[in-house]
Amino acid sequence: MDDAVFFDTLRQGLWIAVLISAPLLGVALVAGIAVGLFQALTSIQEMTLTFVPKVGLMLAVFWVSMSFMSEALVSFFATRIIPLIAGG
Repeated sequence: MDDAVFFDTLRQGLWIAVLISAPLLGVALVAGIAVGLFQALTSIQEMTLTFVPKVGLMLAVFWVSMSFMSEALVSFFATRIIPLIAGG
């Protein structure tokens, strides 16, 4: 395998990782900002108030987007990784 194929495969793998993690990270960011704003407005400084909504929302988004994540990974492996392994 030459360097161009290796770096192209690495680039595609990193892009798939970004696509898969974007929904979870986006929800964590929005939930963190919303809870932080709520805490600042009400002067409630409870640590579980920041943790529980984030985890709940991230689990919900993970459950909804799990088929997209699986399809993206399976597609990447079927079209890119397995042909490289089979081709030698």
